[in-house]
Amino acid sequence: MSTAPQQAEQHHRIDYIELPVKDIAEAKRFYGAVFGWRFEDYGPDYTSFMDGRLNGGFDKEREVSKGGALLVLYSKDLDATLAKVREAGGRIVKDTFSFPGGKRFHFTDPTGNELAVWTEPS
Repeated sequence: MSTAPQQAEQHHRIDYIELPVKDIAEAKRFYGAVFGWRFEDYGPDYTSFMDGRLNGGFDKEREVSKGGALLVLYSKDLDATLAKVREAGGRIVKDTFSFPGGKRFHFTDPTGNELAVWTEPS
């Protein structure tokens, strides 16, 4: 079976995301606890993650820095996700706010990466 048609559909679409982290085990614990991601280790400084739709990796070789690309995740229940982020050790850096098309909040994971979670308006 050829994968060419499937790959053609992915042309110019985001295919993989890498996040720098200070601690691979802590990143796996946090994202596993909050979002249910699965992981596959590739040595002590790299692990891939699978969220069921998009794959990516955690990389200890690059330094965590503020101001990179903002990853925005979707949630059916924003309040429950916010609670899970807090329970798992994330820090809310922008409280839930409304915007045209929904509402969202921003958080930093335990290693300092900033991400956001959004949902449709209720």
